[in-house]
Amino acid sequence: MNSRRRAAIFISGRGSNMTALLRAMADPTYPAKAALVLSNNPTAPGLGLAAAAGVATAVVDHRPHKGDRGAFEAELSRALAAADIDLICLAGFMRILTGGFVDQWRDRMVNIHPSLLPAFTGLETHARALAAGVAFHGCTTHLVRAEMDDGPILGQAALRIRPEDDAKKLAARVLELEHRLYPASLLRWLNDDITLDNNRLRISPLAFFED
Repeated sequence: MNSRRRAAIFISGRGSNMTALLRAMADPTYPAKAALVLSNNPTAPGLGLAAAAGVATAVVDHRPHKGDRGAFEAELSRALAAADIDLICLAGFMRILTGGFVDQWRDRMVNIHPSLLPAFTGLETHARALAAGVAFHGCTTHLVRAEMDDGPILGQAALRIRPEDDAKKLAARVLELEHRLYPASLLRWLNDDITLDNNRLRISPLAFFED
């Protein structure tokens, strides 16, 4: 790529995956630059971390638009346009976006989910994985589609579930994988300019396993 993508990172809370992305994007050779951190939550701790890192921040509070996602997303779009954004990275953004908004950003919006998709979409993934008795668990980066936690998989990282794991311990272990997977799979996606074939990558997604 000839120029770095201007990325907006969407958060709702502490922004731990945001921090991993900011660290990667601080390298001038990384193909994306953190141009904006945006939150729907005015008190999100991640906003302060982003500001301390010298990244512009914005808040688009969803609460005044209760029942009107179109108005909320119109404000999102204005903030993105003002920052001249090319790419959206969802990093713990706890709002469901409409199909119309997702389609506007098709193949330019990436998400990370704390499970090995397509297993365990939605919330409480770690407790559900333990309850299901699976041997492996992990996280997935993917391009965003209108359906929840759906879209072409960019990368997956897996670990073996240990007998002593509970939901809290498992979440902490998976989170460490997320911090490695998100910057690495985004780097590969942007650097290699990977194309899709029937809504799947033409090459295998990035993958790694930690015992």
